[in-house]
Amino acid sequence: MFEHFTGRARKVVAAAQEESRALGHRWIGTEHLLLAVAGDPDSLAAQVLADAGLELGALRSAVRDAIGEGTYDDASALAAIGIDLHAVKQAVEAAFGEGALERTRSGCIPFTPRAKRALELALREAKALRHPSIGAEHLLLGLAHGEGVARELLEARGLDYERLRALVVDARAA
Repeated sequence: MFEHFTGRARKVVAAAQEESRALGHRWIGTEHLLLAVAGDPDSLAAQVLADAGLELGALRSAVRDAIGEGTYDDASALAAIGIDLHAVKQAVEAAFGEGALERTRSGCIPFTPRAKRALELALREAKALRHPSIGAEHLLLGLAHGEGVARELLEARGLDYERLRALVVDARAA
């Protein structure tokens, strides 16, 4: 599916991973995708959100309020069962070279089922609007049309799917 994404939409998905990490989460949810969409000031989607009065800082605070910040820390969790992660890393690097662990980990954070569904809905939005590829604006519409924290946050601010779709269509026409 990602082959249908514009370069900007791919960057938004990558930024969602960073949003998840910054909040200490081990998943990419609709809330992380929404933060990433709003965080790309040059995208049509972020401009639509800004024009509707939704600011990234306020949105980030709302996400923290809704789901909190993660506290999971690999080193602390392993230390609780008697494993020194730093010592393991040193031993692996001594045997296989510096950076060996990073070369074997993909570093990818999994998408939640609702986030996956939002991505599927973005594809449907692009097709319904007869657009050749999936842009950040289609991701926004997929988030508003689907289920999850992103939709709840948008609707709480008066930005339901129908209103956002009209705003996106108007913005693309301008």
